[in-house]
Amino acid sequence: MVDLAGTWRFTALEGAEVAGARRTTPWLTFDGDGQVFGMAGVNRVRGTWVLDGDTLTFGPVVSTLMAGPPDAMACEQAVLRLLGGAVAVSTPDGDTLALDGEGSARLVRDPAAAGSPV
Repeated sequence: MVDLAGTWRFTALEGAEVAGARRTTPWLTFDGDGQVFGMAGVNRVRGTWVLDGDTLTFGPVVSTLMAGPPDAMACEQAVLRLLGGAVAVSTPDGDTLALDGEGSARLVRDPAAAGSPV
């Protein structure tokens, strides 16, 4: 079973650039009671998650509503597409997370990250 607990930082995101001169790289923190929160590109997000085998399903996800530069907003839209439904999840190694659904993403475990919920 995939261990999602902790904070994961996006390293690749289909349809958007995650590196660059943005304020923060998108990240997600999964806690042990089915809650997820993070930064989608410009706005903070919060919602629920359920893992069933290798299928990760996000429940309703809410976000703040700030606008940002076009590249950051494109990144955010790609993250929100992923959080909009079920994704196949795998961990090629213990510190890399692959998400494939409405787009795809690669994330790395970030034990030094500290985020606060929305």
